[in-house]
Amino acid sequence: MPTDLIEIDPEHPSPEAIDRAATAIRRGRVIAIPTDALYVVIADPFNLHAVGLVFVAKGREIHRSLPLLVTDVLMAEDLAKELPPPFHPLTRRFWPGPLTIIVPASAKVPLKVTGNTGRLAVRQSRSRVAEALLETLGHPLIATSANISGQPTCRSGIEVFGMMDGRIDLVLDGGVCTGPGSTTVDITGPGWRLIKEGAVTKEEIEECLKEGN
Repeated sequence: MPTDLIEIDPEHPSPEAIDRAATAIRRGRVIAIPTDALYVVIADPFNLHAVGLVFVAKGREIHRSLPLLVTDVLMAEDLAKELPPPFHPLTRRFWPGPLTIIVPASAKVPLKVTGNTGRLAVRQSRSRVAEALLETLGHPLIATSANISGQPTCRSGIEVFGMMDGRIDLVLDGGVCTGPGSTTVDITGPGWRLIKEGAVTKEEIEECLKEGN
């Protein structure tokens, strides 16, 4: 199936574009949107067919977990089995923003989403597009980098379209996303562990957790 592309203003996405995207997600489709940390592929994490389509679209190994976008800390708490001590200082300082936090997943999160690891990566984005979709749908969204696994993450809607045409259903093209992308930190073990450094630096995380706020 050819991929559709809709141009949007990422700061003021039209209700029509959001409704089109939300309808696709409700139908179990996979789409791509711009965020404050590059473009991401999104889908309904509770629709196992849609989850499978994300793995196929990216050529992603099934043992790798899929990050989720949430509306706020409360939604993240609902998805977590427990919240280790670093969680609240990190979210107070860096959410909404480009910091993805790995926590133990609750039983309500499909194991397929966690890559059968029982761990879940969550983030609250500053993206107006993501906010609008989360508000419209009322549940978290899979949000993994918009690329074929092993290839560079796409920074524009046109790049996403060029790489993933026929693999996903829709691209909301908000122009070019700048910045180094999201930082990922794992807090499921003792202390914390930096998985990938992006817009938030290791030093900023260390300072935040040292201060405890």
